[in-house]
Amino acid sequence: MFATDTSLQYDIIPYVGTILGGLVPGELVVIHGSVPDDADRFQVDFQCGSSIKPRADVAFHFNPRFKRSGCIVCNTLDKEKWGWEEITYKMPFQKGKSFEIVIMVLKDKFQVTVNEKHLLLYNHRISLERIDTLGIYGKVRIKSIDFISNSLQGSQPSSLGITKINTENGEMPDDSQFGVPYVGRLNSALRPGHTVAIKGEVNKNANSFAINLKSSDSDDIALHLNPRMKTEVFVRNSYLHDSWGEEEKEVANFPFSPGMYFELIIFCDAHQFKVAINGVHTLEYKHRFKQLEKINLLEVTGDVQLLDYKLVLTHPQPVFIYSGFCICLSDLGQCLPSLRSLYNITFHELSKEWNRFW
Repeated sequence: MFATDTSLQYDIIPYVGTILGGLVPGELVVIHGSVPDDADRFQVDFQCGSSIKPRADVAFHFNPRFKRSGCIVCNTLDKEKWGWEEITYKMPFQKGKSFEIVIMVLKDKFQVTVNEKHLLLYNHRISLERIDTLGIYGKVRIKSIDFISNSLQGSQPSSLGITKINTENGEMPDDSQFGVPYVGRLNSALRPGHTVAIKGEVNKNANSFAINLKSSDSDDIALHLNPRMKTEVFVRNSYLHDSWGEEEKEVANFPFSPGMYFELIIFCDAHQFKVAINGVHTLEYKHRFKQLEKINLLEVTGDVQLLDYKLVLTHPQPVFIYSGFCICLSDLGQCLPSLRSLYNITFHELSKEWNRFW
């Protein structure tokens, strides 16, 4: 079900290690460490081998530099020649502070999050299949490195309490049929304990998009989620009795960026919706539409690609949501301790300990 390396102490830098089985889309590489007070730079390299002479190709070179105001340089080394630098001037790393880097491997790019905040995207310049080595160099202390692979698709939905969301004609579409604007009917009416899990990708030149939970009986929208990329405002509202209500905009950190892949979880409890994005709790929204049992449609509009979505029902056993799937605790086995520490992925308990994660 899951593949995960045991967390180990990496006291010796440079570190060079083989990535068993290579990298596949959907995999997460999670690095915990800290930056020494005297650091000038360090780098994380996804390499094609470990040769020194000639130097192995580097598919993804992630290089925080601390001089002046600081920056992060990303690049690719191909046949001992560096390509063009992609420079990010957001600097989430601080000297003397610990960090968590989560690198999500996607089909066409890497997506990097640092300390729960989206940082950057880096398109593949070298085939993902060639990457077999991880190298870490420079002035940095590494506490642990974890590789988390999602192979949940082989699980039996009937045993996991999963209900798919149908389209209007009752069929589950494949990726090519998730056109936006999109409306899908829920198999079951929404009620406390249910979760809607949505996977998507923000368009590269996105202005805004919206995700709505609504009723087919009227034009009412129980929950309107409207991220606006240009202004970095995350609007929440309800449309009731032919009128919009008061907008809610407060959020600690704007969670979206153009081109970004996301997994969005909407958990419904008796009094409010709770929303997490890429495993980070983002907001709460008190119910204005009280007839929860009438909420039976999901609508997606705007500058976004809808990749997948599920309605997850309550389950009699303690369960977790991982990447949009519902898993019984008994299925996690020995993976549980290390997985529970990786709060940066979509991974929340839906049992008595739910509030620990929110």
